[in-house]
Amino acid sequence: MPPRIAVVLKGYPRLSETFVAQEIRALELRGFELCIFSLRHPYDPATHPIHAEIEAPVYYLPEYVHDEVARVLRAFLRNIWKPGFWKALGYFLRDLWRDPTRNRMRRFAQAQVLAREVPATVRHFYTHFMHTPSSVSYYAAMISRRSWSISAHAKDIWTIPAWEVREKLYTADWAVTCTAANDRYLSQLGGADKIELLYHGLDFNRFDQPQSDASVRDGSTTESAVRLISVGRAVDKKGYEYLLAALAALPQTLYWRFVHIGGGELLPQLQRQAKELGIDGRIEWLGALPQTEVLAHYRDADLFVLPSKISDDGDRDGLPNVLMEAQSQQLACLSTRVSGIPELVIHAETGWLVEQKDTPALTQALQTLIRDPEQRQRLGQAGFERVRQHFSMDRGIDTLVERLRQSLARD
Repeated sequence: MPPRIAVVLKGYPRLSETFVAQEIRALELRGFELCIFSLRHPYDPATHPIHAEIEAPVYYLPEYVHDEVARVLRAFLRNIWKPGFWKALGYFLRDLWRDPTRNRMRRFAQAQVLAREVPATVRHFYTHFMHTPSSVSYYAAMISRRSWSISAHAKDIWTIPAWEVREKLYTADWAVTCTAANDRYLSQLGGADKIELLYHGLDFNRFDQPQSDASVRDGSTTESAVRLISVGRAVDKKGYEYLLAALAALPQTLYWRFVHIGGGELLPQLQRQAKELGIDGRIEWLGALPQTEVLAHYRDADLFVLPSKISDDGDRDGLPNVLMEAQSQQLACLSTRVSGIPELVIHAETGWLVEQKDTPALTQALQTLIRDPEQRQRLGQAGFERVRQHFSMDRGIDTLVERLRQSLARD
C-alpha cells in the first residue's frame, strides 16, 4: 500500500531522538504506511539499530534555499495553481510581518517543496515538534488541502510566541504532548479541545533486563570510586555547568568517576570548566554513541545525574528519555524539579530531585548518594518498577494509532 501519512521532522536520523525512531517503527508495525520528510540532513556520526529497521522512505527538503533555488522555484510555479496556495500565502505574509526573519521565509519555501513532492497517496502530515517543522506542515497542509497534526515536546513549545502556538493548534486536527506541564500550558493557550497527554515511554523489548548484582561502591577509596554517568547534549538547558561545580565541591576524600555521553556545542566550554576546576582527570567525555553502547555504560554505572534547568529563552527539557532508559536498568537517578521530570521521578521514592541551578543542594545530594549504596539500590529498584508500570511505549502508541486513524477517516 502506498504511503498515507507523511512524518515531518527537523532532522532524521538523529541519535538524540530515539523516541521518534521507536515511534515511527511502532506505527509501521501497527500497519501504517509512512514516508518521512526531514528539514535537515543527518549529521550524527552513527545511527541506532532501530533506524535500520524503519522501512519508510526518507525525503530531504532543501536545508538552505540558496543551495536548491531551482527546486524551490519549480515547486512554487506548480503550487500557485493549487486552490490552497493563496490562502497559505496570506497566512505566511501575516506571519512574516510578525516574525520578519529568514527562518520564516525558509519554512515557507520548504513548505512549497513538501506540498509539491509529497506522494499523492499521502492524506495526512504528522509533525514532530511545534516550532519549525510544524511551520512547514502548517503551510504545506493549506497549500495541498491535507490535514495535519502535531507532536509537541519541549523547546519547540516554550521558545515560540503564544500567537504561533494558538494558530497552529487551531488549524491542526489534534496535538499530543509528552508532559503534563506542557499539557497545562498548551491548554491555557486555547488547545484544551485539541491537546492530549501522551508519554513517549520506552519499548522495553529493546532493553535487556538489568543485572541483579548491586554495587557496593561508596567512594571511600579509589578502588570503590562511584561511577557517575549522564547522557545528554551539551546545551544550556542541561545545566552541566552546575554539575561540574557540584562535583568540584565534593570532599577530596570522596572518590568518584564521571562519564558524559553526548555531543553539543557547549562541550569545549564544559571541558575547559572541568580543567579549571581541577576535576578533568576524573571525567570521560565520550561524545554521542549508539544506544547499544549507551546501555552498556548504564549497566557499568552507579548513579545517573541530569541537572536540567530552564534557559533564559524559556527552553527546557520535557521528560528526558534518558532518565527512563537509566531507570530501566535499575540505575538510581538524580535530577531537578524542571518541567515533566517530577512526573517520572518521585523525590526520595523513585529517585532524587533538587531545585534547578542549586549547586550546594546538588553537591549535598551527590555526597549522600555516593556514600550510600543501599539507598541507590532502593531508588534504582523503585524507579525500575515505576517506569515499567507507567511509562511503557505501548500505551502511548495505542492513543496515537487511534488519533491517526480518526484523521484518515475524516479525509
